[in-house]
Formats: sequence, C-alpha cells, structure tokens
Amino acid sequence: MGFEFTVYKGSKDGKVLKSTTHKDDLKGDQVLVKVTHSGVCYTDVHYLHADMVLGHEGVGIVQKTGPDVKDLKVGDAVGWSYQHDCCGRCNRCLSGWETMCDDRKLYGLADFDQGSFASHAVWREAFLFKLPPTLRNEDAAPLMCAGSTVFNALYLADVSPTSRVGIVGVGGLGHLAIQFAAKMGCDTVVFSGTESKKADATRLGAKEFYATKGVTSLDIGKPIDHLIVTTSSQPDWNLYMGVMAPCGTISPVSVSEENLIIPYMPILLNTLRIQGGITCARKLNRDMLDFAALHEIKPINQLYPMNLGGIERCLKALMESKMKYRGVLVAED
Repeated sequence: MGFEFTVYKGSKDGKVLKSTTHKDDLKGDQVLVKVTHSGVCYTDVHYLHADMVLGHEGVGIVQKTGPDVKDLKVGDAVGWSYQHDCCGRCNRCLSGWETMCDDRKLYGLADFDQGSFASHAVWREAFLFKLPPTLRNEDAAPLMCAGSTVFNALYLADVSPTSRVGIVGVGGLGHLAIQFAAKMGCDTVVFSGTESKKADATRLGAKEFYATKGVTSLDIGKPIDHLIVTTSSQPDWNLYMGVMAPCGTISPVSVSEENLIIPYMPILLNTLRIQGGITCARKLNRDMLDFAALHEIKPINQLYPMNLGGIERCLKALMESKMKYRGVLVAED
C-alpha cells in the first residue's frame, strides 16, 4: 500500500506546482513525518525551475516508524536539514565529515520526489533530529539550514568567547549568526548597507554596527578575528581587507554563482584564511539545536500557509528582499 502525500514542486517555467508523491511501506530505519512547518531558504528560489519538490528546512511530527527505528517514537517532534543520507563507511563519514561523503544525498542533488514543502516526508531516522522540548516547531524550521549553516561557520573558524566576530548582512542567515556569536560570548560587530537594521542587530546581540553603503573604507577600532559573510551577493571585499586581524578567517556562507575575486596580497601578508562550508554534520547539528534551545535563540519569522498561494507569496517576498527575516510555511491541518 505505502503512502501518498501532497508536495509542491518547481517547474520548467518557474511556477510552483501542487503534486503528489508515493512512497512504499517503511523499511529499515525509515520514518514517516507529518510536516508542520517548513523554512523557506533562498536556495529554494534557485530550484524553482527544476522538476523537484522544494524545501529543505523541514519540521514535523513522527507519524509512523520503520522496523529498524531505535529511538524515535510516534508523536516526537523532529526536523531535517540539507543532507538526507551518506554511505557511512568512507573516511569522511567515519571522521564526522559525512557532509563531504562522495555518496552524500543533498537537497537539489537527490531525493527529488520529496522535500519540506509538503504534507509528509519519509526520511531515515539517522538523518532526523529530535527537537529539544523547549524549541517550538516554527522556530526550529529555519535553524535546520540557516541556523545550521552559520553555526557551522563559527565552529569551523574556531571561534572562541574572546573572538571579535564580524557579521556582514542582517537577513535570514545574518540575524541568526548575530545571535549565535553573541550567545557564544563574542564581541559581535555587524555590517549592513544602511542604518535601517541597526536596532534589530543591537537587540539581537550586536555590540557595534556599521553602515557600509557608499563607504570606501572602514574605521572600526579593533580588527575582526572572524568575518561571516551572509549577504545574498558578494560584498566589496576591498572594504573588509583592512579590518581583518592577522590570522583571521573569512567565511562566505551565502550562495553566489559568481567567481570569488578577492584581494590577493592582504591574504598573504596577514595569513588570512577563507573557509568554505555548508550545513552542519549531524553531531554538530544536534549541538546547534541544543545551544539554540538553551540560549533561547529564535528566528524572526513571517508565517505563510502551506498552500500554493502561501508559497507564492512567501517566495515573492523573499525574492523582492521584503522578508523579515525568515519565511516559514505552516501546515493547514
């Protein structure tokens, strides 16, 4: 018999389509999840023209479990992120780097028949995350990718409580990066185009705020140890070379299809590191959720119904840069 559920897909002309997906009866450690909320990420915009189910910031309730499921129970609140599977045997997997597995299954590269813009999904227990009890589903959804991505960047940069951390951009990623860095005890400095988001950035934990539109140089006193770049397009890299501390790290975390063109000599002379990264591996993703719950880190969400009209309005707000700061789709039943 199996399961049939509603999904929302991209299409050749970029129009979101309502469809259905069929999954066979659960096997192994598969889990049937009834979706309650889905975060909406700009990566979803990139796949609007693909014949695939959209969404990768899924949260829901366990509705049924397969024969090999060990820990999850019916009724548990769970979420999933960008990665759905890995081989579990290669050196990357065995060392906690399953996000780099040659056989990894990622959103946009595998499992095209299901996503988080849907009524249900079927995923392996191994790649589902049980939510801390104090974390609401609507707040957990954006953490699954946006939160995971910026938390991963802070981790890979070896950020410590004594670090001076710069955040470029106050949007879906940036407003979470500010909170994580601030709650880690960091001296958190925010850069944004104008002063319009200064109050929000300060409330979220920024100690300093600098508007960069039309600016040709920055005077911020102490230099930045770690710079997290969250803007949807690449910044003027020349602007930030002069504020980086020696041996500092630059972490670009948003998606850009443009080549990275960055001043060369400052990297050599100051021993700077450019650190790539995607979302957290599973252990770190669990830590991220626990950290967010403990320190009451929450996204600022705009809610939309999980239907064609709601999805279209949400994506339109996102594409027109009118989202403050994270769109979340809410199941209607």
